[in-house]
Amino acid sequence: MKKIFLFISILSFSFINAQDITDAARYSQQEILGTARFRGMSGAFGALGGDLSALQINPAGSAVFLNSSGSITISSSNVQNDASYFDGFSQSSSSNLNFNQLGAVFVYNNRNESSKINRISLGLAYDQTTDFAEELFAFGRSNNSIDRFFTDQAQGIPLNLIAVAPGETIDGVYGFLGETEGFGAQQAFLGYNSFIIEPNDSSDPNNTAYFSNISPGFFDQEYYYESTGLNGKFTINAGAQIHERFYIGVNLNSHFINYDRVTEFFEGNNNAGSSINEVIFTNRLSTLGAGFSAQVGGILKVSNRLRLGASFESPTWYYIEEETTQRVETFSNADGRALIDPNVINIFPEYQLRTPARATGSVAILFGKRGLISLDYSYKDYGSTEFDSDGFDDFSDLNREIENTLQGASTLRIGGELRNGNWSFRGGYSYEESPYKDELILGERTGLSLGIGYNFGKVKFDVAYDYSEQERNQQFYPNSSFTNFASVDSYRDNLTFTLSLNL
Repeated sequence: MKKIFLFISILSFSFINAQDITDAARYSQQEILGTARFRGMSGAFGALGGDLSALQINPAGSAVFLNSSGSITISSSNVQNDASYFDGFSQSSSSNLNFNQLGAVFVYNNRNESSKINRISLGLAYDQTTDFAEELFAFGRSNNSIDRFFTDQAQGIPLNLIAVAPGETIDGVYGFLGETEGFGAQQAFLGYNSFIIEPNDSSDPNNTAYFSNISPGFFDQEYYYESTGLNGKFTINAGAQIHERFYIGVNLNSHFINYDRVTEFFEGNNNAGSSINEVIFTNRLSTLGAGFSAQVGGILKVSNRLRLGASFESPTWYYIEEETTQRVETFSNADGRALIDPNVINIFPEYQLRTPARATGSVAILFGKRGLISLDYSYKDYGSTEFDSDGFDDFSDLNREIENTLQGASTLRIGGELRNGNWSFRGGYSYEESPYKDELILGERTGLSLGIGYNFGKVKFDVAYDYSEQERNQQFYPNSSFTNFASVDSYRDNLTFTLSLNL
């Protein structure tokens, strides 16, 4: 049956299911990104408005602008990951420079005093909502080998499917298995042809049971993880001020995902009886996605000192495409090296992801021109995240797992600003609950921020520094019996610069 694929192109199309809960959580979360003023107050702008990035929280904020305005923002970020893995401890850090905000609000002030509508605003904005750039390195000595990953995937798969027959190629068989049998068969193929696993009966082409060539004992292991990319959105906003006390607004958001990840796992052993003494397993993932969401919001000016805000963001409906590549290299003290490096790109069927809606309530206290204090509370039910497709895959089991694993999570943001002449001084605090019911998988995130700004008249310049930390367990190969993971303390800090101009 495989022989009809002897002349298959090096680029193969593999329709297999690789999505998991980590994808659902990754694309559903948002960080505090945006202008320096917004970040300097930890994003607590739901009842304030008057800032381009405040539209992320409450679209009514555009109508708070007194005049047309525009801003541009760049930021420098650094992520440090401290990883503990059995007896090993390591630190990894990566830096990144981002252009993460650009936008303008155009304001029409209605001079007709008899009109109920005092002001109309139109906003156009780009905002980066998540920065995926980070690196992680972990090492330690374990008594659990990666051979479990390959042996478990291979059980039940006939030997004649994963063996390379005369006249066949590594690329052709690997691509064939992806198209017809799926992810597990490809992993069995990699394990068998790199000699990590062996069939119980090598003379039987219908053999479906396998054992490992790696003997039990201790294993020196290393895990490297690097990801790049971002989530972002383009927003069209409309707002209005009514009766001088009410502000309303609506956003139409076009989202995009650009995410790339490479992982490499190394394992070495000198256990007695081991035919394989080293394993290097490399995986690459590339993800592109596009989506849509809408927001509505309002701000009530209760008095000159007190403002209340409320907003709702719909779920984001994404269409996502993924590609993967894999390679395995092994070394035997007796037989030397073996390299299985299929020149094949696994292209997954496009699937849909619906991320959870978000509701936000806000309150702000203003002290005239001296300053202000603001508080935002948001809630998202991550358990409502849902995968879907146009008939290629059945995600019902995964969706049930999401419902059982993820939970509703609250976010609290507090910010303040003190003004002295043309100078503004800012600070903030943020707290975000884990989307996981088991917080050992991913813990709560806390953050602090500071900022300063100077108003030159028509031009404003703002600088902000923010810091956040979060703990997580980085499982190397989710949804497999090789359950090894590193405990990671992640620290992220950002320096942000914004130039604003009254148009």
